[in-house]
Amino acid sequence: MFQEILASYGLQFEDYKIELHGSGLINYTWKVSGTENDYLLQKINTNVFKEPAHIDKNLLELRKFLDQYAPDYLFVSPLPNLKNETMVVVNEGYYRIFPFIKNSKSADYVKYPEEAYQAAKQFGQFAKELDGFDTTKLKYTLVDFHNLPLRVEQFISALKNANPDRLKQATAEIDELTKLDHIATKYQELIQNGKLKERVVHHDTKINNVLVNQQTGEGLCVIDLDTVMPGYYISDVGDMMRTYLSEANEEEKDLTKVAVREEMFFAIYRGYMEEMGEALSESEKEQFIFSGKFMIYMQALRFLTDFLNDDIYYHTAYADHNLVRAKNQIQLLKSYLAAEPIFKTIFQERPAVI
Repeated sequence: MFQEILASYGLQFEDYKIELHGSGLINYTWKVSGTENDYLLQKINTNVFKEPAHIDKNLLELRKFLDQYAPDYLFVSPLPNLKNETMVVVNEGYYRIFPFIKNSKSADYVKYPEEAYQAAKQFGQFAKELDGFDTTKLKYTLVDFHNLPLRVEQFISALKNANPDRLKQATAEIDELTKLDHIATKYQELIQNGKLKERVVHHDTKINNVLVNQQTGEGLCVIDLDTVMPGYYISDVGDMMRTYLSEANEEEKDLTKVAVREEMFFAIYRGYMEEMGEALSESEKEQFIFSGKFMIYMQALRFLTDFLNDDIYYHTAYADHNLVRAKNQIQLLKSYLAAEPIFKTIFQERPAVI
């Protein structure tokens, strides 16, 4: 398999060492190391991405736009093979080869505000460089990925069909999320009233999707672009809030460890808005804090819905795994809501950022 793939790029299999690389949970990735150049080889997970050609088309369209309007921007897209194809099919598998960015690294979790700042700055720059891109040229690689009204519908359906034992187990969490349905109502109002502009959105802004300089820690670029689709900027900011603010991740069972670090909020705010502040409308800027509520609430709904549906979507390691995840995200949301007055003071004290 590897020999056939490398040959299609004019690379001799014998000249390279191939080993698994990274901590991604969706696609398989290998580092291809040679005496002169290193590459990343990736197999698209077609169980998740049903239309690999849509990903390929999106990246080609973005590459074309950036080559014209931002030629110096570091956009890590697949390399063309000898047939000028950026995706090859071998044994019904879909593969791409990317350049390996030397002297770069990524983190799996956020320790320091500077890391959050550098990541937010990179995602902000990504959005800024693509501000003028026609989003109708992009395909949806994961349909309804951040569709909150749909997640609410799925939650309501799960409540009607769940087995009684799981309903009883999740009584407190069901009540908590039901009381917070005003978040979904506000989201619908924002969309219906045109308060948010459809933009090119990454949709997966966790910290390990940013490369930084190994020595200085300065951000270099964003990676893992398979979820780049039309969307709203609150998806990217909200996902950073959800995954950077707490020292504990969504798997943590000890809820006392799940709490918002206010300094991380400011780091996200500063980094993202330094890049995107001038591109966002006033109505968009007003939803910066809401973005965290939107994303954390939606993920809590998804975990709880899957628990009620007997764990049909997310992989679980133990019986109430999804319920624990839902509890975790509800705790994070509570901490976020409690910190909202402090977040608002940041906007008052730092208007120059936006």
